[in-house]
Order: sequence, then structure tokens, then C-alpha cells
Amino acid sequence: MSDQLRIGIVGAARISANALLTPASTNSDVEVTTVAARDPRRAREYAVKHGIPRVAASYEELVADPQIDAIYNPLPNGLHGRWTLAALAAGKHVLCEKPFTANADEARTVADAAEKSGLVVMEAFHYRYHPLARRMKEIVDSGELGRLQLVEASFCFPLPKFNDIRYNFDLAGGALMDAGCYAVHMIRLLGGAAANGEPEVLRADAKLRGPNIDRAMRADLRFPAGHTGRILCSMWSSDVLKISARAVGERGELSVFNPLTGHRLSVRTREGKRVERLSKRATYAYQLEAFAAAVLRGEPVLTPPVDSIANMTVIDSIYSSAGLPIRQPS
Repeated sequence: MSDQLRIGIVGAARISANALLTPASTNSDVEVTTVAARDPRRAREYAVKHGIPRVAASYEELVADPQIDAIYNPLPNGLHGRWTLAALAAGKHVLCEKPFTANADEARTVADAAEKSGLVVMEAFHYRYHPLARRMKEIVDSGELGRLQLVEASFCFPLPKFNDIRYNFDLAGGALMDAGCYAVHMIRLLGGAAANGEPEVLRADAKLRGPNIDRAMRADLRFPAGHTGRILCSMWSSDVLKISARAVGERGELSVFNPLTGHRLSVRTREGKRVERLSKRATYAYQLEAFAAAVLRGEPVLTPPVDSIANMTVIDSIYSSAGLPIRQPS
């Protein structure tokens, strides 16, 4: 490997601009060298628009390219597992968009391949790498709020374009997969799942756009220590725009208006209320920095495959509780 991490993109996805290309433009450790798309013409147009030097004729050609060290995988959900496995087999590190795979079984397969390869595989929960997420966890873990009673997270946004791939069951779509995976991850983080055990799903209710496709989902969960969790996610419902997280304890409450891209939190206890402001630097910049550090210098990641298995297990359980089928690879 060169001194820089050379990254190729599988798929000319819109999210790549914010998630990779913009932060890479100011990160001297990273160079985005190549892109591939199902339509070669679209790949060429994308490369010109974003200043990417090279275009591969196919995903297979890009993954096999010896001049690429790592793959950024922003493909539809149902293709995440397949192309992450292909990248690992070709000796490439992977930054994979959320959700990690179509379901927990596929996540275990990918995690096993990642462990055997010794390569870095990171799920792109970008918020987790921002100082805001670290501070949220610090406050809850410190005991300042007292014994936890409830953690909840919401991720609702309007997506009225119903032919969007995120409404496509065959591509492992649905509100829980696209938006809810964040909410599940956040309550697991604040609820202490990594240290104290994963939550069980008590009930889940879906609003459907079509057969098996959830446009909105609500779920109630319970952690082994007794506190409860609640998630709300939507791509099209009465909850038009709501992105927030909250942790309630016996002695106080933590709330964050926008834990995905925000930089401020508030804490209310018996002593009063305070607001803390953290870095305004983009979450994606922190994420790319962490990915490069893991590959180039062996630093640990906060969203490894073992965490992805746990997150996908909760998602699968929510779908089952709502009477919907677990998503499958495309």
C-alpha cells in the first residue's frame, strides 16, 4: 500500500458526494481514484462531475484492481453483503454504507470473512465518529442521569418518490432498513447494549407502502437491565421530519435534536439545564478519518462487523414482530 489510502467506489450513488468525496478532498491520507457503475456512461459522467481520475468498466474490474486499497460500498441494501464479500476476497478494505447487510445471517457471513481476512471493514454509521456521539455516551455512562429508564430515537424524513430503491423490497428496502437502522443503533449505544446486553423487541407496528414494504415503523424494546427503548422511523407518514435521540434516567434527561449531523446536546437534571456545543465539523469527515486511520495505522473502529451483526439482529426481530418478512440479499 502507498502512503495514501486509494479508494474505489462501487456504484455512482448520490450519497458518495457527502459521505466520501467531500471529506476526501481535505484529507491528505485518502485519494478517491476510481468509480464503477452498472451503466458505464453514468460512471464516466459521475467521474467527470466529481473529478475522479479513473472509471472501471464493471464492479468486478474495480474490485480486482491492484491499484485500489479499499472499496466504498454505497450500493442498494440487498447488494451490500455480496460486494463487501467480493472486495474482501480481492484483498480490499471496505467502508460499507448502512445497513451493513440485508439481514443478520448475512452480516455473520461477512463478519466471518472479515475476521479471516484481517482487513478493515467498517459500517458507515457516520454519526458514531463525531464527538457528539462520544459525549452522549459519556453522559449516560457517567451516571449523571441516574439509573436509566428509557432510551429513544427517531429518524423520520419525507420521501414521496415511491419508485425510489428504498421502497423496493427486492433490494432490501423499507423505512426500518434505511432510516430505522440509525434509530436502532442509537438506542443500542445509549442503552449500553455493548456492555450490558442487547435489547429484546416487545412489539412493533408498521405502516405499509406496499406488500412487505414499511414506510414507517414503531417498535418498543427492553434491555436486560430493565430500561426500555423505543424507535420511530418513517419515509412517509404523519411524522414528516423528526431526527432526535433521548435518554431518560431517574435523575435527569439527555436530549439531542439531531444526532446525525448536529453538534449540540442538552442535559436537564435537578441541578438545572445546560447545553453543550461540540465540533461543527462534518460527521462524514470524522468517519473517513477513522477509516483511514484504521487501515493505515491499525487504529480501532467503532462500528466493526460484530456490532453490525447485533444491529441487524434487532432489525430482523422488529420486522418479525411487525409481521413482515426479514429482508434477503438481492
